[in-house]
This record gives sequence, C-alpha cells and structure tokens, in this order.
Amino acid sequence: MELQTERLIIVPCTDELVSTISTERYEMGPHIKRYVEKLREDSTQLGWGVWLVITKETNTIIGDIGFKGKPDSENTVEVGYGIIPSAQNKGYATEAVKEIIHWAFTHDQVDKVVAECLHDNIPSIKVLEKLNMNKIGVENEMLKWELKKG
Repeated sequence: MELQTERLIIVPCTDELVSTISTERYEMGPHIKRYVEKLREDSTQLGWGVWLVITKETNTIIGDIGFKGKPDSENTVEVGYGIIPSAQNKGYATEAVKEIIHWAFTHDQVDKVVAECLHDNIPSIKVLEKLNMNKIGVENEMLKWELKKG
C-alpha cells in the first residue's frame, strides 16, 4: 500500500519498514513504536495509524502523518501530522494531509475526518484552512476541526 502525490510518497508504517529506517535525519517518535505494536496484534489497523512521508526528490523521510485509530462508531477518524523543521513551509504537510484524507474518504466507514491543534499553532491552522476543514470549537487551548465527506 502506498500513496503518491506530485512530490511525495506516503507509506504506512510496518514492522519491516520501521526496522530499515535510518534515524540519522528522521527521529521516530514513541507513537510509531506504539502503532507498530498495535499492528502486530491486529493487522486490520494497517492504514489507520502512522504513515511515513517521503520526498520523491531525495527519497528521504520528512515526517509522519496518520490516523489515531480505525473509524469509530460515528464513521469518524482523527488525522495528525508532523514534518521535520528543515522541510516545513514548503507545502508538504498540506499535500500529505490532503492525500491521506482522500484515502480515508474512499472507505465506506469514513464520513468525517477531524483534527486538532494548539490555538497558536499558526502553521497547522494554515494547513487545515487550506484543506477547507471547518473550525468547530476550542477545548483546553486546542482548536477542533472537521471535514465531512462530499
């Protein structure tokens, strides 16, 4: 499984993939290890966790993106993302999030994608606005966003 955009390759994390990654330029966070452990227990989690974002130009990992689990009973998934500082402000986050949301909406069990970011995280706010996500509220200094299918 692999998603491609004009400049990016986006691949879901697996045990095999994670074991081959050099941590020289990209440091894997603990969320990746937790996801891979969950995937070992339940292979249906594939795609509903962490994906790596790789530039086509240099074939290097510039961040990760993904969902915080499979669709819930309301057909909703939450997306999250992070791009390394040297690759920020180049449109990569917008490109990657747009593609993964498109992937999610190809599944019948997803009708809505939600996201959250700190109220002062201007770069993330800009990404979510560019994707036409709707700001639906604030909770504990976190802005809440949603995008409905169709």
